[in-house]
Amino acid sequence: MIQFKIDDTLCIRCGECATDCPAGIIAMNDTPEITNEQGCFKCLHCYAVCPTGALSILGNNPDSEVSLADQLPHAEKVSNLIRWRRSVRRYKDENLTPELIDELLQTACHAPTGVNAREVLFTVVRDKAFMEKLSKELMERLSTVAAAGNLPEGFLGQYLALVVEVWKTEGRDIILKGAPHMILTSAPKTAPCPVQDTHIALATFELAAASHGIGTLWDGLFMMALAVCPDLVEQLGIPSDHSIGYAMLFGKPAVKYHRVAKRGPAQVNYLG
Repeated sequence: MIQFKIDDTLCIRCGECATDCPAGIIAMNDTPEITNEQGCFKCLHCYAVCPTGALSILGNNPDSEVSLADQLPHAEKVSNLIRWRRSVRRYKDENLTPELIDELLQTACHAPTGVNAREVLFTVVRDKAFMEKLSKELMERLSTVAAAGNLPEGFLGQYLALVVEVWKTEGRDIILKGAPHMILTSAPKTAPCPVQDTHIALATFELAAASHGIGTLWDGLFMMALAVCPDLVEQLGIPSDHSIGYAMLFGKPAVKYHRVAKRGPAQVNYLG
């Protein structure tokens, strides 16, 4: 049951809920009515678009909500945040608070998904001690694979060979980079858009983190390492029926960038 209810004393019969319903399952009779509960995407468009707060659905009641409309940042601030964000490869040796990590995750889970599937799983390392243990295991395993001559051919093997060389000669892990935290996104392979959903969720997490001054890095080297050590996926608790989107390091930066590095101009293919 989707618990679709209309407060007849508040409904002005504007029809916005029916017009804006992506699934097309709201009909305007005397008041709005659901024609097919099974077809509901659970997107809450009807709830959000109602101008008088007459509609409640899926346990969401306008009486218990606080409007955030007057708290939205100016467009220029959002643009500046996107331009200011940089990939961070140097981190302070300290954990973020669990409360801050949870806040970032509760924000990132609002990222859009195909057909509003909302099946993205966030696998998060919250303690730097776990990262240190993972780093040691990962470097030892890659070193063993390299010593046996079993690294893959091509650029993948070349990059991982460099990882092993730096570890052996300098004692540095250039995959996890001493970051205190990591997040991986995954989604069931049966989801409508599993890869796209996981990337969008991670990009949303990254911008939320940047707004708190938290550094992030899309970790392609870790994704390469997973290709060589696929059983790590199970060790990390990621379901076997999931597609992994990507991995991201995050934590307090141990570096400060003082100005925006300008990009562009954008490459654009205008039509019309």
